[in-house]
Amino acid sequence: MDEHLIEAHDLAKSFTNRSGRVHAVDGVSLRVSAGEIYGLVGADGAGKTTTLRLLIGALKMDAGQAAIAGHNIRTHPESARALTGYLSQRFSLYEDLTVMENIRFFAEVRGLPAADWQPRCLEILDFVGLLEFKDRLAGQLSGGMRQKLGLASALVARPRVLLLDEPTTGVDPVTRQDFWQLIIRLVAAPYQGEGVCVLITTPYMDEAARCHRLGFMRLGKITTEGAPAELRALLNDRILELRGSPLPELRQVAAQDPDVADVRTFGDRLHLRLKTTTSAAVIQRLHAAAPAAGAVLSGVRPIPPSLEDVFIALAGQED
Repeated sequence: MDEHLIEAHDLAKSFTNRSGRVHAVDGVSLRVSAGEIYGLVGADGAGKTTTLRLLIGALKMDAGQAAIAGHNIRTHPESARALTGYLSQRFSLYEDLTVMENIRFFAEVRGLPAADWQPRCLEILDFVGLLEFKDRLAGQLSGGMRQKLGLASALVARPRVLLLDEPTTGVDPVTRQDFWQLIIRLVAAPYQGEGVCVLITTPYMDEAARCHRLGFMRLGKITTEGAPAELRALLNDRILELRGSPLPELRQVAAQDPDVADVRTFGDRLHLRLKTTTSAAVIQRLHAAAPAAGAVLSGVRPIPPSLEDVFIALAGQED
């Protein structure tokens, strides 16, 4: 049986603002097993960050239960936190300290004995690719290197659960790729010999595709959950790719078709999401309508749905 390192049931958290009571997290339940990367995706304000902050104990839940590797967050918060590594959207480092001094600080804060912290810090810095920069001031690091230092700090206490909140936002594609290779290596071959899991939020659908499972959040709830392939299958036979010119006129033609639910521009092409899987009639109508609008339709064909198509469709669901 899979070892569930994260178990959350009916988590709830509300805040009060000028508009009244806002349900930031509203009945969220999830399980993440050892060796698994679980991605939380959703629009800004969906409740992803608040969910992570509830699991790390930075916020007190209004209702629900959660456990980290069997340790109840309500009744044994310190035990749960000791097994958790957390990297927030804005990792705070000490710019006037070196890379090594920063990670030593986090090691000592997490209670590593003096005899253990130095070899552990060197091991982690080597893992994230920062060993040769251990004497560089943190303030002189690039954005990507700062995030790697943040990951190193989260890993220094050998956590079994890693909570990552949009860790690659604002870094270049090469660094994003390097960062993900580190995450994949971590869950595949954890240092401490025990299973590790990762719960990550990301705005990038190419990153979401790397997760074993995804939970789509909307208005504080996980509305849809599954493997990336399972989520893409929700839109099978419902995505058309349209090529031609000028695109604004073609977009208007497509949007007026009664069986087209949504039209989006993807580079020099349009993606159409259909209300049904009967695309032949839609294609026929588009070919007939384009010339009357002063547009040239050079090609239209069904294509496999992407996670971005799914994200847009789920984000647009009515209550």
